[in-house]
Amino acid sequence: MRIIILHIALLASTITSFGASFPVNSPGEKTQAAVEDGARGAEKRIHGRREKSPICLTANNMSIATGKPSLVLMSSGSTHIPVWSLSGGTVGQSVAGLVSGLPSGCAAVKVEIVVTTTDAATSPSYEDVYRVHLSQMVEDAPFTARYYQGNPVRTALPAAPLYTRTIVLESYYPVEPNAPLCVRVQREPGDPADTFTSPTGLAMVKVTPLDALAKPHVVRNVSGYNSWPMIQAIGEKLVCVYSRGASHTIGEDARAVYARTSSDNGKTWTTETVVANTPGYGDVAVGKGLDSTGAMLLWVRRVGKEWLHDLYRTTDGVTFALVATPKLAVTPVQITDVFAVPKVGLMALWFAGNYGDDGPSHSWGTLTSSDNGATWTQTTIESGLTKAQWPTEPSAVHLGNGRILAVARTELGDSSSTRSQFQMVSSDYGATWTRAQTNIGDVLISTPSLILDAKTGLLSNYYYQRGRGGILRRRVVEPDSVFGNPLNWPTSEAVATGSQNTIDAGNVNATTIRGTHYLAFYSGKTPDTAILVSVLPAPTAGNSLRSPSRPGGPR
Repeated sequence: MRIIILHIALLASTITSFGASFPVNSPGEKTQAAVEDGARGAEKRIHGRREKSPICLTANNMSIATGKPSLVLMSSGSTHIPVWSLSGGTVGQSVAGLVSGLPSGCAAVKVEIVVTTTDAATSPSYEDVYRVHLSQMVEDAPFTARYYQGNPVRTALPAAPLYTRTIVLESYYPVEPNAPLCVRVQREPGDPADTFTSPTGLAMVKVTPLDALAKPHVVRNVSGYNSWPMIQAIGEKLVCVYSRGASHTIGEDARAVYARTSSDNGKTWTTETVVANTPGYGDVAVGKGLDSTGAMLLWVRRVGKEWLHDLYRTTDGVTFALVATPKLAVTPVQITDVFAVPKVGLMALWFAGNYGDDGPSHSWGTLTSSDNGATWTQTTIESGLTKAQWPTEPSAVHLGNGRILAVARTELGDSSSTRSQFQMVSSDYGATWTRAQTNIGDVLISTPSLILDAKTGLLSNYYYQRGRGGILRRRVVEPDSVFGNPLNWPTSEAVATGSQNTIDAGNVNATTIRGTHYLAFYSGKTPDTAILVSVLPAPTAGNSLRSPSRPGGPR
Protein backbone atom coordinates (compact mmCIF):
# COMPACT_ATOMS: atom_id res chain seq x y z
CA MET A 1 0.00 0.00 0.00
CA ARG A 2 1.42 3.39 -0.96
CA ILE A 3 2.12 6.01 1.68
CA ILE A 4 1.84 9.51 0.26
CA ILE A 5 3.70 12.32 2.01
CA LEU A 6 2.22 15.64 0.95
CA HIS A 7 3.51 19.14 1.46
CA ILE A 8 1.19 21.32 3.56
CA ALA A 9 0.52 23.64 0.64
CA LEU A 10 -0.56 20.73 -1.54
CA LEU A 11 -2.78 19.48 1.27
CA ALA A 12 -4.45 22.86 1.58
CA SER A 13 -5.14 23.05 -2.14
CA THR A 14 -6.57 19.54 -2.13
CA ILE A 15 -8.94 20.32 0.70
CA THR A 16 -10.04 23.58 -0.92
CA SER A 17 -10.82 21.81 -4.17
CA PHE A 18 -13.68 19.89 -2.56
CA GLY A 19 -15.80 23.02 -2.67
CA ALA A 20 -14.48 24.50 -5.92
CA SER A 21 -17.96 24.94 -7.43
CA PHE A 22 -19.36 26.60 -4.32
CA PRO A 23 -18.87 29.91 -2.45
CA VAL A 24 -15.45 30.25 -0.88
CA ASN A 25 -16.68 30.69 2.69
CA SER A 26 -19.55 28.56 3.91
CA PRO A 27 -21.43 29.44 7.12
CA GLY A 28 -19.12 28.57 9.99
CA GLU A 29 -16.12 27.94 7.70
CA LYS A 30 -14.16 30.97 8.86
CA THR A 31 -14.73 30.00 12.48
CA GLN A 32 -13.57 26.46 11.83
CA ALA A 33 -10.39 27.81 10.23
CA ALA A 34 -9.80 29.88 13.36
CA VAL A 35 -10.11 26.73 15.45
CA GLU A 36 -7.46 24.94 13.40
CA ASP A 37 -5.13 27.94 13.36
CA GLY A 38 -5.56 28.30 17.13
CA ALA A 39 -4.76 24.64 17.66
CA ARG A 40 -1.56 24.89 15.65
CA GLY A 41 -0.52 28.02 17.54
CA ALA A 42 -1.25 26.44 20.89
CA GLU A 43 0.96 23.47 20.11
CA LYS A 44 3.87 25.71 19.16
CA ARG A 45 3.38 27.82 22.25
CA ILE A 46 3.06 25.01 24.77
CA HIS A 47 5.64 22.56 23.59
CA GLY A 48 8.19 24.88 22.00
CA ARG A 49 8.17 23.10 18.67
CA ARG A 50 7.42 23.91 15.09
CA GLU A 51 4.50 22.11 13.51
CA LYS A 52 5.69 19.15 11.47
CA SER A 53 4.18 18.30 8.11
CA PRO A 54 1.43 15.69 8.35
CA ILE A 55 1.63 12.33 6.65
CA CYS A 56 -1.58 11.98 4.69
CA LEU A 57 -3.62 9.00 3.55
CA THR A 58 -6.13 9.74 0.81
CA ALA A 59 -9.14 7.51 0.30
CA ASN A 60 -7.18 5.56 -2.32
CA ASN A 61 -4.54 4.73 0.30
CA MET A 62 -7.09 3.03 2.55
CA SER A 63 -9.10 -0.19 2.33
CA ILE A 64 -12.09 -1.82 3.99
CA ALA A 65 -11.43 -2.98 7.55
CA THR A 66 -14.93 -3.86 8.80
CA GLY A 67 -18.42 -3.81 7.32
CA LYS A 68 -19.12 -2.75 3.75
CA PRO A 69 -18.23 0.91 3.22
CA SER A 70 -18.02 2.05 -0.41
CA LEU A 71 -15.19 3.82 -2.23
CA VAL A 72 -16.97 6.37 -4.42
CA LEU A 73 -16.06 9.36 -6.54
CA MET A 74 -17.49 12.64 -5.27
CA SER A 75 -17.93 15.03 -8.18
CA SER A 76 -18.73 18.69 -8.59
CA GLY A 77 -18.32 20.05 -12.09
CA SER A 78 -14.87 19.01 -13.27
CA THR A 79 -13.64 18.26 -9.73
CA HIS A 80 -13.62 14.57 -8.74
CA ILE A 81 -12.46 13.38 -5.33
CA PRO A 82 -12.44 9.75 -4.07
CA VAL A 83 -14.05 9.30 -0.65
CA TRP A 84 -15.10 6.40 1.52
CA SER A 85 -18.87 6.54 2.00
CA LEU A 86 -19.68 5.72 5.64
CA SER A 87 -23.31 4.97 6.39
CA GLY A 88 -25.41 6.96 8.83
CA GLY A 89 -27.53 3.90 9.57
CA THR A 90 -25.26 0.86 9.44
CA VAL A 91 -23.10 0.20 12.47
CA GLY A 92 -19.58 -1.22 12.16
CA GLN A 93 -18.22 0.33 8.96
CA SER A 94 -14.53 1.27 9.02
CA VAL A 95 -11.54 1.68 6.74
CA ALA A 96 -7.84 1.40 7.54
CA GLY A 97 -4.45 2.45 6.22
CA LEU A 98 -0.80 2.02 7.14
CA VAL A 99 1.55 4.91 7.97
CA SER A 100 5.31 4.43 7.88
CA GLY A 101 8.25 6.80 7.77
CA LEU A 102 7.59 8.61 11.05
CA PRO A 103 10.60 10.85 11.86
CA SER A 104 13.15 9.41 14.28
CA GLY A 105 12.52 12.03 16.96
CA CYS A 106 8.78 11.53 16.92
CA ALA A 107 7.27 10.76 20.34
CA ALA A 108 3.58 10.82 19.45
CA VAL A 109 1.15 11.64 16.66
CA LYS A 110 -2.01 13.64 16.19
CA VAL A 111 -4.67 11.98 14.04
CA GLU A 112 -7.23 14.01 12.07
CA ILE A 113 -9.76 13.15 9.39
CA VAL A 114 -11.21 15.25 6.58
CA VAL A 115 -14.88 14.49 5.95
CA THR A 116 -17.65 15.90 3.79
CA THR A 117 -21.16 15.09 2.58
CA THR A 118 -23.23 15.62 -0.57
CA ASP A 119 -26.57 15.47 1.23
CA ALA A 120 -28.65 18.65 0.96
CA ALA A 121 -30.07 18.05 4.43
CA THR A 122 -26.72 18.79 6.09
CA SER A 123 -27.03 21.33 8.87
CA PRO A 124 -25.25 22.31 12.12
CA SER A 125 -28.39 21.04 13.84
CA TYR A 126 -27.09 17.52 13.16
CA GLU A 127 -24.01 15.73 14.45
CA ASP A 128 -21.98 12.72 13.39
CA VAL A 129 -19.57 10.67 15.49
CA TYR A 130 -16.23 9.06 14.60
CA ARG A 131 -13.66 6.98 16.42
CA VAL A 132 -10.06 6.02 15.58
CA HIS A 133 -8.39 2.69 16.32
CA LEU A 134 -4.58 2.83 16.47
CA SER A 135 -1.99 0.09 16.70
CA GLN A 136 1.70 -0.32 15.95
CA MET A 137 3.63 -3.27 14.62
CA VAL A 138 6.55 -3.48 17.03
CA GLU A 139 9.23 -6.16 16.75
CA ASP A 140 8.93 -9.12 19.14
CA ALA A 141 5.44 -8.15 20.30
CA PRO A 142 1.90 -8.91 19.09
CA PHE A 143 0.32 -6.08 17.10
CA THR A 144 -2.39 -5.92 19.79
CA ALA A 145 0.21 -4.89 22.39
CA ARG A 146 0.03 -1.25 21.31
CA TYR A 147 -3.63 -1.20 20.35
CA TYR A 148 -5.62 1.87 21.40
CA GLN A 149 -9.33 2.41 20.90
CA GLY A 150 -9.95 6.12 20.63
CA ASN A 151 -12.86 7.98 22.17
CA PRO A 152 -15.97 8.85 20.15
CA VAL A 153 -15.70 12.40 18.79
CA ARG A 154 -18.92 14.28 18.00
CA THR A 155 -19.06 17.34 15.74
CA ALA A 156 -21.77 19.41 14.05
CA LEU A 157 -22.22 19.10 10.30
CA PRO A 158 -21.64 22.01 7.88
CA ALA A 159 -24.47 24.21 6.65
CA ALA A 160 -24.13 23.18 2.99
CA PRO A 161 -23.11 20.10 0.97
CA LEU A 162 -19.51 19.46 -0.17
CA TYR A 163 -17.93 21.62 2.50
CA THR A 164 -15.27 19.83 4.49
CA ARG A 165 -14.49 19.49 8.17
CA THR A 166 -11.16 18.57 9.72
CA ILE A 167 -11.86 16.58 12.90
CA VAL A 168 -9.22 15.73 15.49
CA LEU A 169 -9.83 12.13 16.56
CA GLU A 170 -6.74 11.87 18.76
CA SER A 171 -4.48 14.77 19.73
CA TYR A 172 -1.67 12.72 21.31
CA TYR A 173 -0.98 9.01 20.74
CA PRO A 174 2.51 7.88 21.91
CA VAL A 175 4.39 5.97 19.20
CA GLU A 176 7.59 4.07 18.48
CA PRO A 177 8.98 6.14 15.59
CA ASN A 178 10.52 3.21 13.71
CA ALA A 179 7.38 1.05 13.70
CA PRO A 180 4.51 1.20 11.16
CA LEU A 181 1.29 2.70 12.46
CA CYS A 182 -2.08 1.20 11.53
CA VAL A 183 -4.90 3.75 11.49
CA ARG A 184 -8.52 2.56 11.37
CA VAL A 185 -11.36 5.10 11.18
CA GLN A 186 -14.91 4.14 12.04
CA ARG A 187 -18.12 6.13 11.97
CA GLU A 188 -20.41 5.45 14.94
CA PRO A 189 -24.05 5.78 13.80
CA GLY A 190 -25.09 3.70 16.81
CA ASP A 191 -23.86 6.42 19.18
CA PRO A 192 -26.73 8.52 20.58
CA ALA A 193 -24.99 11.73 19.49
CA ASP A 194 -24.87 10.68 15.79
CA THR A 195 -28.13 12.21 14.58
CA PHE A 196 -27.29 12.52 10.85
CA THR A 197 -28.72 9.45 9.13
CA SER A 198 -27.25 10.11 5.67
CA PRO A 199 -23.81 8.89 4.52
CA THR A 200 -20.70 10.98 4.98
CA GLY A 201 -17.51 10.84 2.94
CA LEU A 202 -14.07 10.22 4.45
CA ALA A 203 -11.62 11.94 2.10
CA MET A 204 -8.34 11.94 4.00
CA VAL A 205 -6.51 10.97 7.19
CA LYS A 206 -3.78 13.28 8.47
CA VAL A 207 -1.15 11.93 10.90
CA THR A 208 1.07 14.67 12.35
CA PRO A 209 4.31 13.74 14.20
CA LEU A 210 4.71 15.40 17.61
CA ASP A 211 7.66 16.00 19.90
CA ALA A 212 7.84 14.65 23.44
CA LEU A 213 6.12 16.65 26.16
CA ALA A 214 8.13 18.36 28.88
CA LYS A 215 8.76 16.23 31.96
CA PRO A 216 7.02 17.36 35.16
CA HIS A 217 8.80 18.28 38.39
CA VAL A 218 8.71 15.83 41.30
CA VAL A 219 7.07 17.07 44.50
CA ARG A 220 7.21 13.83 46.48
CA ASN A 221 8.40 10.37 45.46
CA VAL A 222 8.87 8.18 48.52
CA SER A 223 7.61 4.70 49.25
CA GLY A 224 3.82 4.66 49.62
CA TYR A 225 0.68 5.68 47.78
CA ASN A 226 1.25 9.45 47.43
CA SER A 227 -1.94 10.70 45.81
CA TRP A 228 -4.78 13.20 45.29
CA PRO A 229 -2.80 16.45 45.43
CA MET A 230 -4.11 19.99 45.83
CA ILE A 231 -1.96 22.92 44.69
CA GLN A 232 -2.46 26.58 45.57
CA ALA A 233 -0.45 29.76 45.10
CA ILE A 234 -0.05 32.04 48.12
CA GLY A 235 1.43 35.11 46.49
CA GLU A 236 4.58 33.91 44.71
CA LYS A 237 4.80 30.67 46.70
CA LEU A 238 3.40 27.30 45.62
CA VAL A 239 1.83 25.06 48.26
CA CYS A 240 1.24 21.43 47.30
CA VAL A 241 -0.84 19.31 49.67
CA TYR A 242 -1.31 15.56 49.23
CA SER A 243 -2.02 12.42 51.21
CA ARG A 244 -0.09 9.18 51.61
CA GLY A 245 -1.26 5.71 52.54
CA ALA A 246 -0.61 2.08 51.66
CA SER A 247 -2.94 1.82 48.66
CA HIS A 248 -5.83 3.43 46.78
CA THR A 249 -8.03 3.68 49.88
CA ILE A 250 -9.48 6.66 51.74
CA GLY A 251 -10.36 5.28 55.19
CA GLU A 252 -7.12 3.61 56.26
CA ASP A 253 -5.72 4.96 59.51
CA ALA A 254 -2.26 5.14 57.95
CA ARG A 255 -3.40 7.77 55.43
CA ALA A 256 -2.41 11.32 56.43
CA VAL A 257 -2.18 14.72 54.71
CA TYR A 258 1.17 16.43 54.07
CA ALA A 259 2.36 19.72 52.54
CA ARG A 260 5.47 21.05 50.82
CA THR A 261 6.16 24.51 49.39
CA SER A 262 8.20 25.82 46.48
CA SER A 263 9.56 29.29 45.75
CA ASP A 264 11.29 28.45 42.45
CA ASN A 265 8.34 27.53 40.21
CA GLY A 266 8.11 23.94 41.39
CA LYS A 267 11.71 22.92 40.72
CA THR A 268 12.55 22.24 44.37
CA TRP A 269 10.37 21.71 47.43
CA THR A 270 10.78 22.25 51.15
CA THR A 271 10.74 19.57 53.83
CA GLU A 272 7.42 17.76 54.20
CA THR A 273 5.14 18.91 57.03
CA VAL A 274 2.08 17.16 58.46
CA VAL A 275 -1.28 18.87 57.94
CA ALA A 276 -3.63 16.21 59.37
CA ASN A 277 -3.07 12.74 60.81
CA THR A 278 -6.17 11.89 62.86
CA PRO A 279 -6.00 8.65 64.88
CA GLY A 280 -8.59 6.16 63.66
CA TYR A 281 -9.32 8.14 60.49
CA GLY A 282 -8.05 8.36 56.93
CA ASP A 283 -7.31 12.00 56.01
CA VAL A 284 -7.44 13.19 52.37
CA ALA A 285 -7.21 16.73 50.98
CA VAL A 286 -10.21 17.31 48.68
CA GLY A 287 -10.44 21.06 48.01
CA LYS A 288 -8.47 24.29 48.28
CA GLY A 289 -8.79 28.03 47.66
CA LEU A 290 -8.14 31.47 49.12
CA ASP A 291 -10.08 33.50 51.65
CA SER A 292 -10.63 37.26 51.35
CA THR A 293 -7.26 38.01 53.00
CA GLY A 294 -5.29 35.84 50.58
CA ALA A 295 -4.71 33.00 53.03
CA MET A 296 -5.05 29.43 51.78
CA LEU A 297 -8.06 27.33 52.77
CA LEU A 298 -7.97 23.53 52.59
CA TRP A 299 -10.77 21.00 52.88
CA VAL A 300 -9.63 17.69 54.40
CA ARG A 301 -12.02 14.73 54.30
CA ARG A 302 -11.80 12.60 57.45
CA VAL A 303 -13.14 9.06 57.08
CA GLY A 304 -13.44 6.63 60.01
CA LYS A 305 -16.33 5.99 62.38
CA GLU A 306 -17.76 9.20 60.90
CA TRP A 307 -17.45 10.93 57.52
CA LEU A 308 -16.39 14.52 58.21
CA HIS A 309 -14.88 17.51 56.42
CA ASP A 310 -12.39 19.76 58.22
CA LEU A 311 -11.45 23.21 56.92
CA TYR A 312 -7.86 24.35 57.55
CA ARG A 313 -6.23 27.76 57.00
CA THR A 314 -2.57 28.63 56.35
CA THR A 315 -0.66 31.78 55.46
CA ASP A 316 2.68 30.11 54.78
CA GLY A 317 1.89 26.56 53.59
CA VAL A 318 3.71 25.13 56.59
CA THR A 319 1.46 25.71 59.61
CA PHE A 320 -2.22 24.82 59.18
CA ALA A 321 -4.93 25.78 61.71
CA LEU A 322 -8.35 24.11 61.91
CA VAL A 323 -11.06 26.67 61.09
CA ALA A 324 -14.29 24.65 61.01
CA THR A 325 -15.88 21.21 60.84
CA PRO A 326 -19.36 22.08 59.59
CA LYS A 327 -22.33 19.89 60.54
CA LEU A 328 -24.16 19.29 57.28
CA ALA A 329 -27.64 17.89 56.64
CA VAL A 330 -26.37 15.98 53.61
CA THR A 331 -23.00 14.31 54.12
CA PRO A 332 -20.84 14.99 51.04
CA VAL A 333 -18.51 12.48 49.44
CA GLN A 334 -16.31 15.53 48.86
CA ILE A 335 -16.33 19.29 49.16
CA THR A 336 -14.28 20.75 46.32
CA ASP A 337 -12.28 23.92 45.64
CA VAL A 338 -13.20 27.22 47.30
CA PHE A 339 -13.76 30.30 45.11
CA ALA A 340 -15.06 33.84 45.67
CA VAL A 341 -18.46 35.01 44.43
CA PRO A 342 -19.43 38.70 44.82
CA LYS A 343 -22.55 39.32 46.98
CA VAL A 344 -22.15 35.80 48.38
CA GLY A 345 -18.68 35.45 49.85
CA LEU A 346 -16.91 32.11 49.56
CA MET A 347 -18.44 29.18 47.71
CA ALA A 348 -17.55 25.51 47.24
CA LEU A 349 -19.43 22.73 45.46
CA TRP A 350 -20.16 19.34 47.01
CA PHE A 351 -21.54 16.01 45.83
CA ALA A 352 -23.05 13.09 47.73
CA GLY A 353 -23.97 9.50 46.91
CA ASN A 354 -22.57 6.03 46.54
CA TYR A 355 -20.21 5.18 43.68
CA GLY A 356 -21.51 1.60 43.64
CA ASP A 357 -25.20 2.56 43.45
CA ASP A 358 -26.83 3.23 40.07
CA GLY A 359 -30.18 4.23 41.60
CA PRO A 360 -31.61 7.73 42.16
CA SER A 361 -29.63 8.32 45.33
CA HIS A 362 -27.13 10.97 44.25
CA SER A 363 -27.07 14.74 44.78
CA TRP A 364 -24.93 17.85 44.57
CA GLY A 365 -25.06 21.45 45.68
CA THR A 366 -23.26 24.47 47.10
CA LEU A 367 -21.69 25.55 50.37
CA THR A 368 -21.43 29.29 51.02
CA SER A 369 -19.71 31.31 53.71
CA SER A 370 -19.96 35.04 54.44
CA ASP A 371 -17.40 34.96 57.29
CA ASN A 372 -14.25 33.66 55.57
CA GLY A 373 -15.06 30.01 56.24
CA ALA A 374 -15.96 30.08 59.93
CA THR A 375 -19.53 28.97 59.16
CA TRP A 376 -21.13 27.45 56.08
CA THR A 377 -24.62 27.22 54.59
CA GLN A 378 -25.44 24.09 52.59
CA THR A 379 -27.85 24.17 49.64
CA THR A 380 -28.91 21.14 47.61
CA ILE A 381 -29.18 21.94 43.89
CA GLU A 382 -30.20 18.50 42.59
CA SER A 383 -31.11 15.27 44.36
CA GLY A 384 -32.57 11.90 43.35
CA LEU A 385 -30.06 11.57 40.51
CA THR A 386 -29.02 8.31 38.89
CA LYS A 387 -25.33 7.56 38.53
CA ALA A 388 -25.50 8.58 34.85
CA GLN A 389 -26.84 12.01 35.86
CA TRP A 390 -24.42 12.55 38.74
CA PRO A 391 -21.77 15.31 38.41
CA THR A 392 -18.81 14.50 40.68
CA GLU A 393 -15.59 16.26 41.76
CA PRO A 394 -16.59 19.60 40.15
CA SER A 395 -14.42 22.67 39.60
CA ALA A 396 -15.97 26.13 39.24
CA VAL A 397 -15.08 29.75 38.44
CA HIS A 398 -16.97 33.02 38.74
CA LEU A 399 -16.99 34.73 35.33
CA GLY A 400 -18.42 38.06 36.48
CA ASN A 401 -21.90 39.57 36.85
CA GLY A 402 -23.11 36.61 38.89
CA ARG A 403 -22.27 34.03 36.24
CA ILE A 404 -20.62 30.83 37.47
CA LEU A 405 -19.37 28.00 35.25
CA ALA A 406 -18.52 24.58 36.66
CA VAL A 407 -17.26 21.39 35.03
CA ALA A 408 -17.63 17.98 36.68
CA ARG A 409 -16.48 14.46 36.01
CA THR A 410 -18.76 11.57 35.11
CA GLU A 411 -18.62 8.17 36.77
CA LEU A 412 -19.80 6.35 33.64
CA GLY A 413 -17.39 3.87 32.07
CA ASP A 414 -19.30 3.58 28.79
CA SER A 415 -17.23 4.10 25.65
CA SER A 416 -19.96 6.07 23.83
CA SER A 417 -20.41 9.85 23.85
CA THR A 418 -22.62 9.51 26.93
CA ARG A 419 -19.35 9.32 28.89
CA SER A 420 -18.50 13.01 28.91
CA GLN A 421 -17.88 15.72 31.45
CA PHE A 422 -20.80 17.72 32.81
CA GLN A 423 -21.14 21.48 32.71
CA MET A 424 -23.20 23.38 35.28
CA VAL A 425 -23.90 27.11 34.93
CA SER A 426 -25.57 29.77 37.06
CA SER A 427 -26.47 33.34 36.13
CA ASP A 428 -27.71 34.42 39.57
CA TYR A 429 -24.67 34.05 41.86
CA GLY A 430 -25.31 30.33 42.40
CA ALA A 431 -28.98 30.48 43.44
CA THR A 432 -30.13 28.35 40.48
CA TRP A 433 -28.21 26.12 38.08
CA THR A 434 -28.53 24.34 34.74
CA ARG A 435 -26.68 21.05 34.18
CA ALA A 436 -25.87 19.46 30.80
CA GLN A 437 -23.34 17.11 29.24
CA THR A 438 -20.45 18.49 27.22
CA ASN A 439 -18.66 17.17 24.13
CA ILE A 440 -15.57 16.44 26.30
CA GLY A 441 -15.38 12.69 25.83
CA ASP A 442 -11.67 11.83 26.12
CA VAL A 443 -12.21 11.16 29.80
CA LEU A 444 -12.16 8.19 32.14
CA ILE A 445 -12.93 9.07 35.77
CA SER A 446 -11.23 12.37 34.91
CA THR A 447 -11.41 15.08 37.58
CA PRO A 448 -11.41 18.59 36.04
CA SER A 449 -9.63 21.69 37.32
CA LEU A 450 -10.44 25.12 35.89
CA ILE A 451 -8.31 28.26 35.66
CA LEU A 452 -9.79 31.57 34.48
CA ASP A 453 -7.01 33.93 33.42
CA ALA A 454 -7.85 37.48 34.49
CA LYS A 455 -5.65 39.12 31.82
CA THR A 456 -6.98 37.28 28.75
CA GLY A 457 -10.37 36.07 29.98
CA LEU A 458 -9.55 32.58 28.69
CA LEU A 459 -10.74 29.51 30.56
CA SER A 460 -8.52 26.41 30.77
CA ASN A 461 -10.06 23.04 31.64
CA TYR A 462 -7.41 20.55 32.79
CA TYR A 463 -8.16 16.85 33.27
CA TYR A 464 -6.24 13.57 33.29
CA GLN A 465 -7.39 10.85 30.89
CA ARG A 466 -6.82 7.73 32.94
CA GLY A 467 -6.07 4.22 31.75
CA ARG A 468 -4.46 3.43 28.41
CA GLY A 469 -4.27 7.12 27.61
CA GLY A 470 -2.35 8.23 30.70
CA ILE A 471 -2.47 11.82 29.40
CA LEU A 472 -2.98 15.15 31.13
CA ARG A 473 -5.09 17.25 28.76
CA ARG A 474 -6.44 20.75 28.58
CA ARG A 475 -9.09 22.58 26.57
CA VAL A 476 -8.90 26.35 26.27
CA VAL A 477 -11.97 28.39 25.49
CA GLU A 478 -13.52 31.83 25.64
CA PRO A 479 -16.16 31.21 28.34
CA ASP A 480 -18.99 33.00 26.50
CA SER A 481 -18.79 30.45 23.68
CA VAL A 482 -19.60 27.52 25.99
CA PHE A 483 -21.62 29.11 28.81
CA GLY A 484 -24.89 28.50 26.99
CA ASN A 485 -23.59 25.78 24.69
CA PRO A 486 -21.78 22.96 26.51
CA LEU A 487 -21.22 21.08 23.23
CA ASN A 488 -18.96 23.87 22.00
CA TRP A 489 -15.71 22.96 23.78
CA PRO A 490 -12.72 22.89 21.38
CA THR A 491 -10.31 20.01 20.82
CA SER A 492 -8.08 18.93 23.70
CA GLU A 493 -4.30 19.22 23.70
CA ALA A 494 -1.90 17.03 25.65
CA VAL A 495 0.31 18.84 28.16
CA ALA A 496 1.86 15.95 30.16
CA THR A 497 1.88 12.17 30.43
CA GLY A 498 1.85 9.77 33.36
CA SER A 499 1.36 6.11 34.09
CA GLN A 500 -1.37 4.15 32.33
CA ASN A 501 -2.47 2.23 35.43
CA THR A 502 -6.10 3.30 35.59
CA ILE A 503 -6.51 4.40 39.22
CA ASP A 504 -2.82 4.90 40.00
CA ALA A 505 -2.54 8.23 38.17
CA GLY A 506 -4.66 11.33 37.69
CA ASN A 507 -6.68 13.84 39.75
CA VAL A 508 -5.12 17.02 38.40
CA ASN A 509 -5.46 20.21 40.42
CA ALA A 510 -4.33 23.58 39.06
CA THR A 511 -3.29 27.04 40.19
CA THR A 512 -1.65 30.07 38.57
CA ILE A 513 1.02 32.68 39.29
CA ARG A 514 1.52 35.64 36.94
CA GLY A 515 0.75 33.98 33.63
CA THR A 516 2.04 30.50 34.48
CA HIS A 517 -0.12 27.47 35.21
CA TYR A 518 0.94 24.80 37.70
CA LEU A 519 -0.70 21.38 37.50
CA ALA A 520 -0.37 18.84 40.30
CA PHE A 521 -1.24 15.19 39.69
CA TYR A 522 -0.05 11.77 40.82
CA SER A 523 1.40 8.86 38.84
CA GLY A 524 2.87 5.42 39.43
CA LYS A 525 1.75 1.89 40.23
CA THR A 526 0.39 0.42 43.45
CA PRO A 527 1.79 0.46 46.10
CA ASP A 528 4.14 3.31 45.12
CA THR A 529 3.04 6.52 43.42
CA ALA A 530 4.54 10.02 43.20
CA ILE A 531 3.25 13.59 43.30
CA LEU A 532 4.21 15.56 40.17
CA VAL A 533 3.79 19.16 38.99
CA SER A 534 3.76 20.28 35.36
CA VAL A 535 4.49 23.91 34.54
CA LEU A 536 3.36 25.71 31.38
CA PRO A 537 2.55 29.22 30.22
CA ALA A 538 -1.05 30.34 30.30
CA PRO A 539 -2.74 30.43 26.89
CA THR A 540 -2.70 33.76 25.08
CA ALA A 541 -5.59 35.40 23.28
CA GLY A 542 -3.87 35.24 19.91
CA ASN A 543 -3.29 31.50 20.10
CA SER A 544 -6.29 30.25 22.08
CA LEU A 545 -8.43 27.39 20.85
CA ARG A 546 -11.76 28.90 19.87
CA SER A 547 -14.88 26.84 19.45
CA PRO A 548 -16.75 26.58 16.16
CA SER A 549 -20.20 28.11 16.11
CA ARG A 550 -23.06 25.66 16.58
CA PRO A 551 -26.28 27.46 15.57
CA GLY A 552 -29.20 25.88 17.35
CA GLY A 553 -27.14 23.01 18.74
CA PRO A 554 -27.76 19.36 17.96
CA ARG A 555 -31.26 17.93 17.85
